[in-house]
Amino acid sequence: MAGGAKLTHIGGSGEAHMVDVGAKDVTVRHARAEGCVTMHAETLTTILEGNAKKGDVLGTARIAGIMAAKKTHELIPLCHPLLIDKVTLDIEPDDALPGLRVSAEVRVSGKTGVEMEALTAVSVACLTIYDMAKAVDRTMTIGDIRLVAKSGGRSGDFLREAD
Repeated sequence: MAGGAKLTHIGGSGEAHMVDVGAKDVTVRHARAEGCVTMHAETLTTILEGNAKKGDVLGTARIAGIMAAKKTHELIPLCHPLLIDKVTLDIEPDDALPGLRVSAEVRVSGKTGVEMEALTAVSVACLTIYDMAKAVDRTMTIGDIRLVAKSGGRSGDFLREAD
């Protein structure tokens, strides 16, 4: 493990458990994640022109990602339910892929971080893009989903170095 860190959700005998955050201080915590959906250039054009048969791909994916962040504790075992202060989800076209770059920022004033909420938001937004455009392009690829930055809490700040 990096830096000798130990898994916090695994007990001494290997059993899974939810971490006790009761003694932690409430702090402002922030996380940013990103990912992408790679597709044929024609598929990107269809989405950007608003011609997908299922409707507004970008708007629907944005809402799906925000909803997913709020429901992360229902999807990922051992995550704490959080009263999220803010979720922002952005989707930008990238002709170089070609495809769409998805990023999410989540903020909370709480006792535990929001990395999983940001990653879940990006993942579900990417899945929604795929679902809404799969009739046009089943070869789309979802990838590069990763934590970009986080701040707040006992473990300190994290900023991914440029690739």
